[in-house]
This record gives sequence, structure tokens and C-alpha cells, in this order.
Amino acid sequence: MTVAHRLRPIAPTLLSAGTPYVERADHRENKLDTLLLNAWGRASPHLLSGLERKQLERFVQRVEDQENRLTGLRDEQLRQTADELRGRLLSTSFDTDQIGSAFALAREAARRHVGMRHFRVQLLGGAAMMRGTLAEMQTGEGKSLTALLPAVSAALMGRPVHIITVNDYLARRDAEQFRSAYNALGLTVGVIEHGQEAQDRQRAYACDVTYCTNKELVFDYLRDRLALGARRGRARLLVDELCKTSLAGQSQRLLLRGLHFAIVDEADSVLIDEARTPLILSGMPGEAENDAGLYETALDFARRLVPGEDFHVLADRKAIRLTAHGEGRMAELTVGLQGLWAIRRAREELVQQALSALHFFRRDVQYIIADGKVQIVDEYTGRVMPDRSWERGLHQLIEAKENCAITERRHTLARTTYQRFFRRYLHLCGMTGTAIETAGELRAVYGLRVVRIPTNRPLRRTNLGTRIFGTAALKWNAVVGSANAATRQGRAVLIGTRSVHASEHVGELLLKAGLQPVILNARQDRQEAEIVAGAGQPGRVTVATNMAGRGTDIQLHPDVRDAGGLHVVLTEYHESRRIDRQLFGRAGRQGDPGSYESIVALDDELFQRFAGKRLMRIVTNGVRLTKKVPPVIGRALKGYSQSGAERLHGRVRRMTLAEDDRWNKSLGFAGAE
Repeated sequence: MTVAHRLRPIAPTLLSAGTPYVERADHRENKLDTLLLNAWGRASPHLLSGLERKQLERFVQRVEDQENRLTGLRDEQLRQTADELRGRLLSTSFDTDQIGSAFALAREAARRHVGMRHFRVQLLGGAAMMRGTLAEMQTGEGKSLTALLPAVSAALMGRPVHIITVNDYLARRDAEQFRSAYNALGLTVGVIEHGQEAQDRQRAYACDVTYCTNKELVFDYLRDRLALGARRGRARLLVDELCKTSLAGQSQRLLLRGLHFAIVDEADSVLIDEARTPLILSGMPGEAENDAGLYETALDFARRLVPGEDFHVLADRKAIRLTAHGEGRMAELTVGLQGLWAIRRAREELVQQALSALHFFRRDVQYIIADGKVQIVDEYTGRVMPDRSWERGLHQLIEAKENCAITERRHTLARTTYQRFFRRYLHLCGMTGTAIETAGELRAVYGLRVVRIPTNRPLRRTNLGTRIFGTAALKWNAVVGSANAATRQGRAVLIGTRSVHASEHVGELLLKAGLQPVILNARQDRQEAEIVAGAGQPGRVTVATNMAGRGTDIQLHPDVRDAGGLHVVLTEYHESRRIDRQLFGRAGRQGDPGSYESIVALDDELFQRFAGKRLMRIVTNGVRLTKKVPPVIGRALKGYSQSGAERLHGRVRRMTLAEDDRWNKSLGFAGAE
């Protein structure tokens, strides 16, 4: 398949009917199709790698052949060349030579105005994305600069481009960094940030290229769908516009211009990790739902129930199931109470939520208390998610548990999922450092094939192995010892943790050992870029939650590079192997030296949740708790636990999409045709 074929206009039958947006119609595969696509997605990166590489190399050579011609042009001549190319792309079918010219222009504009010239491997990554694939590029290979290539090309074709990343800081940083390159080619750039007014959002989306976060983009899409309501057909909007009816004014308030061309940065985080939870646009509730006494009573009842007798804790699924005895116990406790307590199904659901709040949601792990409010911490990035709340009363129950003011419980106005939203783009592509593990799901759900891009320089990253200890105390002692040894060599150290609590605990231990750690977690996320950028100084020990794995480069001091580079210590395996790889990828970037190791314990959450009690008994009985677990047993335990976690999360994502389908069928909203 050539680039030209991939970029031909979408047939009208593939466009969604009954909407003012240009977007692809929703599609549903049967189970057999999904299985076959999943299998093909897993196999294709290996089966097609050689053939695809040759095709991409030929395209890149055509781009490089134009470099000498462009370097001799003045700035105004470069702009004129871009304008001429824009006209050809708008009026003729696309072909590889014209797209190659757009790449060459983007490369030259970046060299002049940003001070960066695309490496050959970045041209390969950009070419892969123009084919509608997901480019797997190693951490530190310059994915943000790579995105400039397809963004410029699509914008010159007249397609509104959305470059989607995981937080406001990265969206603002990349837009400001590359704005001059876009402007040099006559293209405009906008940024969507949390808290912007509607008019500012309209102006940003009206630009040729818009940088935004995944959550802000999807919620803007839902706001538009909500504003249109049932009267959202293109023909109806045109008639209303001509007749100057009230809906014409409403259509002018729409934020987006359609779903044309999307480049998803850190695509595995957005399309896989965050796809387990639906995105819900909420409205204000009735007064009865905000009764603080209701939640305090529910917590009181939950504390009276006996584990194993009244309810079962399903740790691997983070779910609570009431037993028949527990249902009877609830009936006894609520005798004579009115309202929700008089309704069996309502009271049982409420007390199950209360049990979840008590048993599964821990302060400084799933959430923090800031300014007297419960604020959710994203488990994949470690960042606080402002203005987000858990649904079905769970958020209010946690507020009651923590003695915080009870916020208003909201009801759903509109909802969708990342799966449904992103496959509505006419052209979807992306990039990430870790995608091969989920290649099957990406192909089956989003139609994205994964293409692995080589590194610009050979990797010099050393794996120092894994140490598994019997207890957390032994683990943390070993972590401190590893940091001490590396800093004495003049190196920098990055210690990765899974929670705010763990990061602060190891920080205290490091202080007692005479080190001066810098802590980066949800409490310091506003200083994230500054902290991570300085993490490569000699003797620096940075303790960070998972947010350190993405977004900002760690610049190594020359003395650190000479001493062996950055040393990364993983202190707890994540449920996804990809997240571990992202942390390890902080070391040895762009050919720098570096090393990494894993220091974990048998009582870590991953093993406790997913290894199973029987397997854990076998392991702990065969190993004295004062000694390390043999490496072969440790590898088997890790593989078994992470595979179980990934299978569970895959089922959750499928259930999320199925529930969204049921929602749309019943209410005919949030993407229903």
C-alpha cells in the first residue's frame, strides 16, 4: 500500500450520517472479525517489517533528495513553495512525491526556526504515520519533532489536524516550540487547555493544527453533541442557517470542525490504558442525592459487615460481592429507614460502593487530599486529574470517609469511550515508545497497525537484572543501597514508584541515609518539567511516580555521562509490562550510557492481587523471608502476575465498549447514529 492510496478521500458511505461533523461512521465487528484482526495485529509487525521498511526507506530517500533545493531558498521563497504545494494538494489526488515535498518543507522549516533537523529515523516515523499506522519509537527519539512532519503535510492538504497528548503542559510546550516552523509555512497553531473559555477553544480548533489533551478533546466533542441534541443533521443545520433560526446560532457555537486527522502522542497510554473508563459529561443532580448523612450511614453499615461472611473481596477485579447472608444483614440494618434504604437493589449497590471505598481506595495511592478536597491520581501517570470524580456515589463516599466536604453528585448528560471516539477520525495515527505488547488490540479496535522504527544511535542501556525480596522493608533497604552506590560513582539516579505514599516513604529512607532526594509525585506535578529536566545532574536522586516516564527529556550532565549515565530503579512492577518499559526507557536515551534494575518484594500489590494465594504460599514457603527469591522463580512470578493483570484489563476494556454500545442503543446519544 502506498502513501497515496492511504490518503485518498474517504468514500461518502464511510462518513457518519446525521451529524454536522466530518467524521467516520461508527462500525462494529463480530467476534470472529475481532479475533482475526487481533491475531493479524500481533503478527503484522514481524511479518511485514522488512517489506514495510523498504517502502518507507524509498519514501524517505525522496524527501532527502529535495533537501539541497530547499536549503538555498530564502524564507519568503520557502513560504511561497509551501503555498504552491498547498494548491496542488487541494486540487489533485495525493501522491508520494507531493507528500515527500511537504515532509521536506517541514524538515527545512524546523531546521531554520526551531534549530532541529529531523534525523532519518524521524522521517521514517513520520512516513509510517502518514500511512495511518502507530510508530513505535524508543523513548528519547524525538517523537514531538516527528509529529511535525505528518501535521504539516495534512494541514497543507486542508485537513484540520489534532495533535493529542496526555497533559496540558506537553500540549502548550510543543505548540510553542514548533509554532515558528508552522508559521514559516503559512500554517496557524492553536492550543486547548483546561479551563479555557468556549470562544478561546473555538479559535484554537479553527487553526490548521491544534495541540490538545485527550480528555479535553473528547469532552469538547461531547459538549458539541449535547448542544446539537436531536437536531444535528448537516442538511438541517444548513436549512436553519439559511433561515436564520435559533439553531443557526447554536451551530456557530460548536467547538470542533470535525474529526479529520489525529496524531496521538503516547498512543498506548491514551488508546489502551485510559480506555478502561468511559468519559462522562455530567450535570447537576437533585437534592436528595447530595445528602451527606446518606454516605456516612452507608460507611457505617459497611464497617459492620464481616468479610468472608457478609461479603467477598475480589482483589484481582477490585470488586465487592455481597453474600446471601450479607444481603439479609443489610435488610436487618435498614428496617424502618426510608428513601434509598427501603429499596433492596439501591441499598445493596450503595453499601457495595461503601465497601469499595473502604477496602480498595487508599489515600496517597488512588487519591490525595489537597485544599480539603479529594483529588483523583491517575494510576498510569501519577498526575492529579482536576475536576474528575468517580461515579455512582463512590466519590462522595470517599469524601465522607476522609471527612471532606461532600460535593454534589452528578448525573450523566452524555458519554462515550476512547474506543468509539478515536475510530471516528478519517485518519488516525500515532506514536509511542511501547506498543508491540498491545499490537493486536490496537489493530482490532482502532484499525492501527504497529510499525517499529529503529533508533538513531545504537542503544547502550544495560539491564542489571531483578532482585525480589521477601518483604517490603528488605526491598527498600536494597533500593537505598543501590542509590548510594550509583551516586558515589558520580551518576544520577531515578527511582520509580507506583504511588504517592511509596515515593514519600523511600524519600524519607534516603534522607536518613544521607542523600538529598527530589520527590516528584501528584503533590508536585506543577514542577514536573523542572524536576525531570534536572534529574541528570551528578549525585542527583529523583524519586518519582509513573509521571517521570513520559514527556520531558532528562538531560545528562557531561560528568554523569562519563560516569555511566542515568541509573533507573524500578521498585514495583506495574500491571502492564509497557509501563515498566517506559520507566526503563528513561536511561540510555539517544545513545547515552545508562542502566536499570528492578528491586521488588513479594508483598507488592501486583503479586498479592494476581499471583493467587496458592502460588504465593508455594513461593513464600520455599524461600526464607530474609533472603532474595531465586531469579528463575521471580521471572515466572512476574510473568504470571502481569499476564493475569493484562488479561483482566483487556476484558474491562471490552466490557466498557460493550456497555457504551448498550447505552447508545437505549438512549440514542453520544455517538449513536
